[in-house]
Amino acid sequence: MKVAFIGNALPRRCGIATFTTDLELAVRRLDDVAQTAIIAMCDPGGQYAFPPHVRWTIAEEDAGGYLAAADFINGQDFDVVCLQHEFGIFGGEAGNLVLDLIAALRVPLVTTLHTVLDRPTDAQRTVIEAILAASARVVVMAQKGRRILIDCYGATPDKILVIPHGIPDVPLVLPQSAKEALGFADRRVILTFGLISPNKGIETMIEAMPAVLAQAPDAVYVVMGATHPVLLREEGETYRDSLIARVQELGLDGHVLFLNRFVDRPELLEHIAMCDVYVTPYLVESQMTSGTLAYSHGLGRPVVSTPYWHAVELLTDGSGVLVPFDDPDGLGAAVTDLLVDDQARLAMGRKAYAASRAMTWANSARRYGDAFHAVSRPANALPLMALGHFAAMCDDTGLFQHAVHGIPDRDHGYCIDDNARALLLCCRMAADGPAPLAATMVPRFAAFIQHAWNPDTERFRNFMGFDRRWLEPAGSEDSHGRALWALGICAARTDDPLLAQWAAALFARALAPVEAFTSPRAWAFVLLGLADFCPAHPGDSEARRIRMVLGERLETLLDYCESPDWQWFEDRLSYDNARLCEALIVTGEGTGECRFTAAGLRALRWLTTMQTAPAATGSGGHFRPVGSQGFMLRPRQQPLPFDQQPVEACATIAACLAALNVDPAPAWRKEAHRAFAWFTGANDLGMPLANPSTGSCRDGLHPDRANENRGAESLLAYLLALADMHRIERMAPAIAAIHLHDAPSFQNQPSA
Repeated sequence: MKVAFIGNALPRRCGIATFTTDLELAVRRLDDVAQTAIIAMCDPGGQYAFPPHVRWTIAEEDAGGYLAAADFINGQDFDVVCLQHEFGIFGGEAGNLVLDLIAALRVPLVTTLHTVLDRPTDAQRTVIEAILAASARVVVMAQKGRRILIDCYGATPDKILVIPHGIPDVPLVLPQSAKEALGFADRRVILTFGLISPNKGIETMIEAMPAVLAQAPDAVYVVMGATHPVLLREEGETYRDSLIARVQELGLDGHVLFLNRFVDRPELLEHIAMCDVYVTPYLVESQMTSGTLAYSHGLGRPVVSTPYWHAVELLTDGSGVLVPFDDPDGLGAAVTDLLVDDQARLAMGRKAYAASRAMTWANSARRYGDAFHAVSRPANALPLMALGHFAAMCDDTGLFQHAVHGIPDRDHGYCIDDNARALLLCCRMAADGPAPLAATMVPRFAAFIQHAWNPDTERFRNFMGFDRRWLEPAGSEDSHGRALWALGICAARTDDPLLAQWAAALFARALAPVEAFTSPRAWAFVLLGLADFCPAHPGDSEARRIRMVLGERLETLLDYCESPDWQWFEDRLSYDNARLCEALIVTGEGTGECRFTAAGLRALRWLTTMQTAPAATGSGGHFRPVGSQGFMLRPRQQPLPFDQQPVEACATIAACLAALNVDPAPAWRKEAHRAFAWFTGANDLGMPLANPSTGSCRDGLHPDRANENRGAESLLAYLLALADMHRIERMAPAIAAIHLHDAPSFQNQPSA
């Protein structure tokens, strides 16, 4: 499982940053979590040296940054997103900019609400209601928060989980050793920790200190923590200075100490360990979560607190003391009672420590993990087929060849390669189920192919200008082969008898010159068309003959070229490589010639090793298609990695589908998913190429960037790959039910 966290992150100095960092680390350690990442919020002027697990950042007030983060998350194949929500860390009114990110996510969302307001403003209510609607689960840290969400916001009860604030798992120790290390050996220590702001009630404890000192003259109140950065930005140290002034007025110098710094976890734990009593004199009841309270309770420190919501729930059964809000006398009396009664104080600490064991970060992470599993998308979940960009790239003539970014480029007109593949896609979609848009487009692509046929040359033209004039009398052998491939599919997979008749007739005419072709890829494309055409037209002996001729040629080419370390049809890899394997596999399946099938599987197995990034790349093991810079270069050498083209991933997936039909081994399904993940971001740049919401796809991957143009070839490669992936997933239950010893297998066929 892959989990992305959104929130603040260390080294940013705040409680949410500490919580998000600790939670991510604890979840990362779960056995079934393969990868985690943090998408970190940045406050105005904040510049942080984030560690590597912070994969993306969002500037708080940058509206576009939220959408960019959503694109990143969607492209990284995460299984679930965990949002840490606090009103103060997101931009817009009441932090509403985060709603744009949430709305754009295509990944299940689990939200932790660090604040739950029972009397929200209209803007705050709008934000929380939107989060509740978008979240598959919502986590709060107290039962009070759950009740408020249900009663005040109408939340679905089953959606709301209570998972306590996590705590470090450290042994229970007496304070003395920590006191000696920190210079407080002869003092009884009262401690408050956290970012300093007026709602923390520190002045209440200062006012209580004279009464405490009357009974415990060696007592010292340590206020540890930096001023809250928002308060510091707006008012400077005015509030802290007022506290210091009051200390001086009361003659408490030496008995109230301010440690004005943000401390890391080891230093914090050491200071909590040395205190005799921990105090949280907060002034606001609606404090839903206090990390400092959780930490002190978890370390077995006796706590005296005002009755804010989190404290009321946590300090039960004698594990703490509650006193009224803004009551120096009551606070001072409670603290004094614990300081002067060693037995009571130690007993309360032991009770707190025992009660908090379920709150350790490991236990909290397991509960989060259960929530993530409950809502995460199924493994290898696939997007739906989106045809928005496909439709935009078409006019009444056909499919445009190129695009400038996402805009059709009329300057380069059309080509039969793309329109043939478009017809192939539409026929496949129609065969898989109702596809209204595809059905309406079929006549358009068929008309283009018909118009491309040149009876004078008995070849298909390829390139047409935007003015609808052909730019050549005949195209390449490969473009001719692709046209035949589409016609073969159309002749066999359409419910329209007139369309099928047209496709079969043109297929038969265009098949005649193929025997003279010399291009292996043209042979492969024709064989793919024959794989559908021959079963639909069993009486066509010429088609069957050509099928055997081309199959023999591909097998002979492989036998001639391959060696123990180079099992390929040529002495170098170029484009659409896996189509050669696919063609032999389907030809062997259709003709009963197992030698064709074995040869195709053997070559495909070798090709997958050549298309795998080495582990030394850091994220090694992902699909790395043969780069176009290496076409026709470096005979019998590892291909160059760039520029990477979508057609290679598409061809590999199709070949794996063909392999699964004859050899139902899980490895082929895994390989197909690995190739498809290249589209979604599992590639050398960690960059998604496809946009599942529009169906568009970037034209390729350069060494330093993606090609931002989204032309027909890349569009069709992604959509054809997606169609094949859906077909593979529909096969998955049947494949799983087949025992390999009962299934046909070519795994151990020897190489030439």
